[in-house]
Amino acid sequence: MKLIRYCWPLAVAMALIYVFNRAWGTVPPLGKVFSPFVGVLQAARDATTEDTEIRLTGIRGGVVVHYDDNAVPHIFAENEEDLYFAQGYVIARDRLWQMEFYTLVAAGRLSEVVGDAALDYDRFNRRIGMARTATAIAERLETDTVANRMLQAYANGVNAYINQLTYQDLPVEYKLLNYRPEPWSPYKSILMLMNMRYTLNGGSNDPRLSNVLAKHGPEVVANLFPDYPAMESPIVPAGTKWPFTPGHIPPAPDTVADLPDSNPLALRIPEPRPEIGSNNWAVAGNKSATGLPILANDPHLQLTLPSIWYQMQLCTPEMNVYGVALPGTPAIIIGFNKDVAWGVTNVGSDVMDFYRIRFGDGGFEKYWHDGQWKQTVSYVERFKLKDGSEVSDTLYYTHHGPVVYHDERDAGRTRGIPVGYAMRWIANETDGADVLALYYLNRAKSYEDYQEALTYFTAPAQNFVFSSNQGDIAITANGKLPLKWKGQGKFLLDGTLPAHDWPGWIPQRHNPAVKNPARGFVSSANQFPADTTYPYYLGWQFAHPSRALRINERLAAMTAATADSMRLLQNDNYNVDAQRILPYLLPVLAGDDSIRRSAEFDAIERWDYRNDADAVGATIFEQWLADLRRAIWADEFPEAEHLLLPSLDRTLELIERDPGAKWFDNVTTTDRVETMDDIIRESFRTTVTGLRERYGDMTAANWAWGKVKATRIMHLVPNFTSFGRKEVINGGGAGIVNATTGTHGPSWRMVVQLDREWPVAYGVYPGGQSGNPGSRYYDNMIDRWAEGELDTLLFMKHAGERSGRLIHQIVLKPASKP
Repeated sequence: MKLIRYCWPLAVAMALIYVFNRAWGTVPPLGKVFSPFVGVLQAARDATTEDTEIRLTGIRGGVVVHYDDNAVPHIFAENEEDLYFAQGYVIARDRLWQMEFYTLVAAGRLSEVVGDAALDYDRFNRRIGMARTATAIAERLETDTVANRMLQAYANGVNAYINQLTYQDLPVEYKLLNYRPEPWSPYKSILMLMNMRYTLNGGSNDPRLSNVLAKHGPEVVANLFPDYPAMESPIVPAGTKWPFTPGHIPPAPDTVADLPDSNPLALRIPEPRPEIGSNNWAVAGNKSATGLPILANDPHLQLTLPSIWYQMQLCTPEMNVYGVALPGTPAIIIGFNKDVAWGVTNVGSDVMDFYRIRFGDGGFEKYWHDGQWKQTVSYVERFKLKDGSEVSDTLYYTHHGPVVYHDERDAGRTRGIPVGYAMRWIANETDGADVLALYYLNRAKSYEDYQEALTYFTAPAQNFVFSSNQGDIAITANGKLPLKWKGQGKFLLDGTLPAHDWPGWIPQRHNPAVKNPARGFVSSANQFPADTTYPYYLGWQFAHPSRALRINERLAAMTAATADSMRLLQNDNYNVDAQRILPYLLPVLAGDDSIRRSAEFDAIERWDYRNDADAVGATIFEQWLADLRRAIWADEFPEAEHLLLPSLDRTLELIERDPGAKWFDNVTTTDRVETMDDIIRESFRTTVTGLRERYGDMTAANWAWGKVKATRIMHLVPNFTSFGRKEVINGGGAGIVNATTGTHGPSWRMVVQLDREWPVAYGVYPGGQSGNPGSRYYDNMIDRWAEGELDTLLFMKHAGERSGRLIHQIVLKPASKP
């Protein structure tokens, strides 16, 4: 008994050591995680600010990295290989976990680290083919000397950092999710770009609009979903003469859609995300105070921590460039050098089409096309789950591309024959030389260099805005764009008909573009690239034009512009939609005494159409607009039937021009016929009731737009809520130039004022340089971003330049002498 009495504490201690130092399902080893010496508490340590010398295998010469007061690295290297090596090393020090997380998403491997809750998401990402395309691109780029050199040098730099890591040094997310980083490779950098392609072009309304066509017929579709709606203020000014003779444009066949046989299709295809957009513009010297162009860009993406962008300067004897990089990829994506500046917005052309595939009786091995049976290509994908188990999925490819849906549960059967849906997507059909476009843009000195760099860029198509200190401004809707007949891809396509295949590509030199227009500025806000004189079909619908109209209105009136003029325009909160539609809506409300005498009516009547953070009118209008759209369309376009709703622009047009339209009647009420006035008043009452229930009585504090909009910038892992920022108070909104919503907005604001000698530039993004939640540089820019401020960017001329903003430096040297 004495032996037991003396030994049981030891047994308990050993049992606790065993329990707390191993993982249990998705629970990490808690002993290691919470160890004060190597666990998550290490995240509280910020990066050192002492000058450091680091010797690394793989670097050839000396590299100096100066860090400024915003933790931005300024890298000075003697040659290109060392520059991209250092870029990979430096970004990995701050953002390694984020880089690898994005690659796991694109590769369909997220379930390996978060468990089987991500399995369906992984299965979809593998079926759309991002990982297979990335593999093919990486193999092709091995034969390109420039691309391979930069990608491999970058990977070597990332791996040099990974090889230094102990468990203590791991980013906190690795410890909480209980896994370790894998070696980096050019393939992973391509996966990063594939992930961005999916973010910008990974959605389709084809099945939803096909359901509308099947239910309501072609006349309703032509009326409510017309081709080329909202053509106001295209990117290339209306009336611009096209400097080319168009090639052959295929005519539309007799059959333009493949309709569902009976029940509405419920394919789980993501819809295009209207909140994913951007603004950019450049004003010519005759509109600026300096006599030289000024360029501005603010890409609108999901607001996350760590931030999607990473600021840095890259310098060799042949190049000096500043801007933002995408963690995981080499070069600067949006930025400037001594002579030129550039930025991007998403074109949003229709480059993802779905085809209904008719398979043979025996399964998915053969499919019918052009009057004959053709062989599918199949692959078995294996998914390793976090608990160690493994599941598999068979992928089938037709000549259109991957069959994203191919079983009874997803696609149904037609008369006993298996049916699936194949996807043709531009992201899977490019040579992947986009990194070369960035390589040459970073070194560009003139408009001609800009044009040459764009020839390497393929997907997703971007509106590249440009300015130079020679006085040129330009914008090009650039990328690889499919040649289509008008309307092709507006609905689901018939995979049996060769006339529904993409017949080729629009010549790159025929992409919409303009240089030095007479109006003195170029701009884009995801609206139509060109007016109806442009001969090629790019898609039937682009972004709602409100941002573009406001930007162009202000730029047209602008004289003696400064960088601060550009900053103020980026933060413009004016609501064009409110200006357009409230004169029609308010008189209808005023006709009802109970509404006209309400405080809510008074607030919206007095509102100045600005979505400022303290605006109560903005809160009422934005909620009312959503309720009004729902009241008009929900009865004929019920959500359960997977139907596309008419656009906001078409809704406003209906109110303005067709108040007697049948769509205002609620078909679910049989005892009366509602009029437009009924719907306007009832939806307003719904809005007021809903706001009162959620926020209490209307007061300036309770109903302030910034509070109700509730912008939040959260961690990439939704469960890590303590690593995010909530209640970031600011103005803006969907359709506003300051396009900040609850979860999306300007992910990087940049203004570049060019000069004959040296540019002056400003920028900020909603986060910080560090990916470590414990660092003071994790989210230090958010408050300045929310206030609409910009930081002056420190663009160093050479490595020896002195500045009071430089905090410390690291010197990278070869591990041993050659």
